[in-house]
Amino acid sequence: MLWKDKGELIDFVSLALSPSLSRDLHETMKMKAGRILLLLLCLNVVTFGVIAGPQTCPASDLESGCSDSEEWKGEFFPGIPKIKYEGPSSKNPLSFKWYNAEEEILGKKMKDWLRFSVAFWHTFRGTGGDPFGAPTKNWPWEDGTNSVAMAKRRMRANFEFINKLGVDRWCFHDRDIAPDGETLEESNKNLDEVVALAKELQGSKIRPLWGTAQLFLHPRYMHGGATSPEVGVYAYAAAQVKKAIEVTHYLGGENYVFWGGREGYQSLLNTDMGRELDHLARFLEAAVAYKKKIGFNGTLLIEPKPQEPTKHQYDWDAATSANFLRKYGLIGEFKLNIECNHATLSGHSCHHELETARLNGLLGNIDANTGDPQTGWDTDQFLTDIAEATLVMLTVVKNGGIAPGGFNFDAKLRRESTDVEDLFIAHISGMDTLARGLRNVVKLIEDGSLDELVRKRYESFDTEIGAHIEAGKGDFEYLEKKAIEWGEPRVPSAKQELAEMLFQSVL
Repeated sequence: MLWKDKGELIDFVSLALSPSLSRDLHETMKMKAGRILLLLLCLNVVTFGVIAGPQTCPASDLESGCSDSEEWKGEFFPGIPKIKYEGPSSKNPLSFKWYNAEEEILGKKMKDWLRFSVAFWHTFRGTGGDPFGAPTKNWPWEDGTNSVAMAKRRMRANFEFINKLGVDRWCFHDRDIAPDGETLEESNKNLDEVVALAKELQGSKIRPLWGTAQLFLHPRYMHGGATSPEVGVYAYAAAQVKKAIEVTHYLGGENYVFWGGREGYQSLLNTDMGRELDHLARFLEAAVAYKKKIGFNGTLLIEPKPQEPTKHQYDWDAATSANFLRKYGLIGEFKLNIECNHATLSGHSCHHELETARLNGLLGNIDANTGDPQTGWDTDQFLTDIAEATLVMLTVVKNGGIAPGGFNFDAKLRRESTDVEDLFIAHISGMDTLARGLRNVVKLIEDGSLDELVRKRYESFDTEIGAHIEAGKGDFEYLEKKAIEWGEPRVPSAKQELAEMLFQSVL
C-alpha cells in the first residue's frame, strides 16, 4: 500500500485507530498501523544517525552500548581537572596539599626526589573482588571483555589519568595491558599492538618506571616459572620475560622487575630446593645477558616477598635476596624493589628493609603501599601514615635519591570505594603523604638533634682505638690488654625515648 503524501498516511493511521470500524476491520488496520509506526521509528533513527554523524562513547554513560571495537570519544574522567598544588590550608580533595612538584628541597625538585608512578594493574585492572565476594568496580569505559580493543581503551584511560594527576611514570605487567592469546605468538602480537599505542600516547615526557612479566596468574605457572620442575614451563617463562624486557626497552622504561610470587614452595617434602635456586639463578643470568644484548640500560630489580601465594618465597626479604645475589655472582647486576607491605609480612618494618637494601648498595625502587596491622596478608593499601612516610624518606635522602627508581603506587582502592574520583583521591593522598615525609626529613636535618644523639651514642669509637678497630686492626690479643687496662666499662643510656620524642616533634 502506498500513500501520496504524509497527510494521507496520517489519515490512514487515524482511521485504523478509530473505534467506529467493525471489530475485525479495526483489528486488521490497527496491526498494519502498528507496523507502519515501527517502520517510521526505525527510519527516524537511521536518519538521525546520518545527520548527527557517528556515535561516541561518553565516559559518563554506563549504558552507551558502545562495543569494544569503537574508539572512545571524549574524556574518561569528565569533571576532574588537572590536579594542582593548593597548599596545606586547601579543603579541595582534588588538590595537593604537600606535594609541590617544582619546589626545590635539599637541592632537588620535589618531583625528582619522589619520581611517582601509577601502577596499571591496580588502577585499571583492579575489580574490588576478593575470595569472599564478587567484583564491586565497573568503570564506565569497561565493556566486560578482555579484547585487544578494550585493552587499548584502558590504555587511553591510563594516560588521561596520568596527565591529570601530573606524574611522568607508570608501571605494568605484560598481561595486564594486553590479553593472553591462544599461543605465545598471539600473546606477543596482542602485546605489540597495545604497546604501539602506549608509545604514541606517552609522547616525549612519560615513560615506564618499570615493566615486568606476569608469571603467576596462568595455570602453567602453578609451580612457578623459573623454579618450575617442568622444563617446558621454564622455557615459556623465559620467552615471556624476553618479550617483556623488549617492550619495556621499546617504551623507554628505566627498570625491569622480577617478582617471584610463585618462585618458592608449598612443601619441602616434594621440593629440591637447591636445584630450584640454581635454576632461578640461571634464569636471572640469562636475563642479564639478554638485557645487555639488546642494549637495555635499565636496572634489573628483584622484589622481595616472604610468602603469598606460596608458603615460602625464595626472595623472602632484602637480606635473603642480597645473600642470593652474592652467592650466584649477581650482586652487581641487580638491585631491590622494596615494597612496604611485603616488609611487614616478613616481620620487618619498611624502614628496616629500606636500610638493609641501602647499606648493601641495593636500593633500587620502592613500591609505596602499606598493610593493615590487624590482617596477615598483602592488602596493598595506599600509604597514609605520616610517621612511616618520614622514615621512608629518611632512607631515600640518606641514599642521595632513588633514581632511576622511584615510588610506584602498588596500591589499590578498598573494595568499598567505587567512584572514579576515588582513584584520584587515593593517589593524591599517597603523594601528599610522602611529600610530607620529605618535608619532615628537612626539619630533622635542620634541627640536627636526632643526628647528634646518634653521633654521641657511638662517640667512643671516635677515638684512636675506635679507629684502630674500624680499620680492621683490632686483634683479640690487643683488645684483651685494653679490657684489662680499662676494667669494667661504663655503659651509657641509649636515650630511645628521647630519640622518639625528637622524631615525633617534626610530624
